[in-house]
Amino acid sequence: MELKFSHVDVLVKNLEEACAYYAQILQARISKTLVWERGGLHVRYAIALIGAERFMLVQPLAGNLKALLDCAGEGMIYRHCYSTPDIEKAYDELIAAGVQPEDENGKPLARANLQSPSGTRIIWLPKRFGHFSIEILEDKALEAFIEDAFA
Repeated sequence: MELKFSHVDVLVKNLEEACAYYAQILQARISKTLVWERGGLHVRYAIALIGAERFMLVQPLAGNLKALLDCAGEGMIYRHCYSTPDIEKAYDELIAAGVQPEDENGKPLARANLQSPSGTRIIWLPKRFGHFSIEILEDKALEAFIEDAFA
């Protein structure tokens, strides 16, 4: 599977406060505030860009990430995100390896349902080690999404 590291996702209690902090301390460029809502998961998030490196600040409002924030506290890096040029090939390779890709709520994800609320096609690996999650996104759509978030 062809993968390239993209970013990490970090839980925060107050998105505006976290964005202001990283903009001031690290001179990070901060994207517009984005919203993800599907299947009971509801978050507000923004992309922090430092040169070519990036991470996402995620403020959960409802769902499994809200429960994780309430339990583990803020600042937790709970997800590593990778991109791939061919999301369907990545999906097929996971299935062939005996791994059922999931959606953001931990439910089995069908190959026909890779489209996400952000417009990119995404798959998640089942969580094997605590709360740690791995997300795989389609390369071109991810880059277009990030470019639009800073427009």
